[in-house]
Amino acid sequence: MARMGRPTVDVVLTEDERETLLRWARRATSSQALALRCRIVLACAGGASNTQAGRDLSVHPVTVAKWRRRFAADRLEGLVDEPRPGAPRTVSDAQVEDVVVRTLESTPRDATHWSTRSMAAEVGLSQSTVARIWRTFGLKPHMTDTFKLSTDPQFIDKVRDIVGLYLAPPEHALVLCVDEKSQIQALDRSAPVLPMMPGMPERRTHDYSRGGTTTLFAALNVATGQVIGQIHRRHRATEFKKFLARIDNEVPAGLDVHLICDNYATHKTPAIQKWLAAHPRFHMHFTPTYSSWLNQVERWFGLLTERQLRRGAHKNVQALERDIRTWIKHWNENPKPFTWVKTADEILERLTGYLKRIKDPSH
Repeated sequence: MARMGRPTVDVVLTEDERETLLRWARRATSSQALALRCRIVLACAGGASNTQAGRDLSVHPVTVAKWRRRFAADRLEGLVDEPRPGAPRTVSDAQVEDVVVRTLESTPRDATHWSTRSMAAEVGLSQSTVARIWRTFGLKPHMTDTFKLSTDPQFIDKVRDIVGLYLAPPEHALVLCVDEKSQIQALDRSAPVLPMMPGMPERRTHDYSRGGTTTLFAALNVATGQVIGQIHRRHRATEFKKFLARIDNEVPAGLDVHLICDNYATHKTPAIQKWLAAHPRFHMHFTPTYSSWLNQVERWFGLLTERQLRRGAHKNVQALERDIRTWIKHWNENPKPFTWVKTADEILERLTGYLKRIKDPSH
């Protein structure tokens, strides 16, 4: 006796449907799922049974039967995934707003800042929900940053002067950002460093031995990114004057030299003033107090620290100085200048915004 089952639905295509199915099946931008469904329908329209089509296309016959029925009922639209119903929303807009407002405008009674646990207990939501809301709105109560306001009475004038050198440097002149990185320590770990392995980071001991300190004087060419460096064991006015003489020797005689420096006392001693008077092509531009961020060489020092010093191991000062000189040499082989994009007006406007947000009127 023949086995009885669900009757097979015949698939008959119009010319337009056949062309569309062929195009979708071959188009590179079609999803793999849609292309497979198109091939299933084409096979069924060609007279293949569910079993035969499934064998040819490497899918289960039940899958062939499903898309045969869907196409017969809804034609081409039946091949598109139906919208899947999701779980009903459990957190309202008012609850989201409450979490954001509490995070920004209040603190818990027993702590200086909110945690996901304390906020969840406060508003009656889960920790994961609070974490998602904070992540969505970019809120990080556990993090803090520092800043320092300049008390320099000439702050505005100095900002406009230095930013002007960055954005519109004078003709026939070189703009150099100058500073010294002092107290660079030669540190050597108490045991050899264990190299990185798959699934395990590089490991090193927490303790170290000190091998002495040195100082790097550096002048960053704003236009090219090249660096003039000189290493001394001390950082007095005597060493700074030697560094100025090094700059004088390396910069072509026909160019004026504009030096951007901080307010360190070494840069203003009578000996330095006398040297500058004897070299009139040198022009000093001092950053405002507590405003080292205006000096681009500080960013270069950050790269030196990150790529060479922080994880370096040096048994003595000589090894440290040798690595610093090598790093500067490699940097100058392919220098990359920093691009200054903020105008003085934008900086001052941003500072005004900070001042308006300070709650304590005494500051």
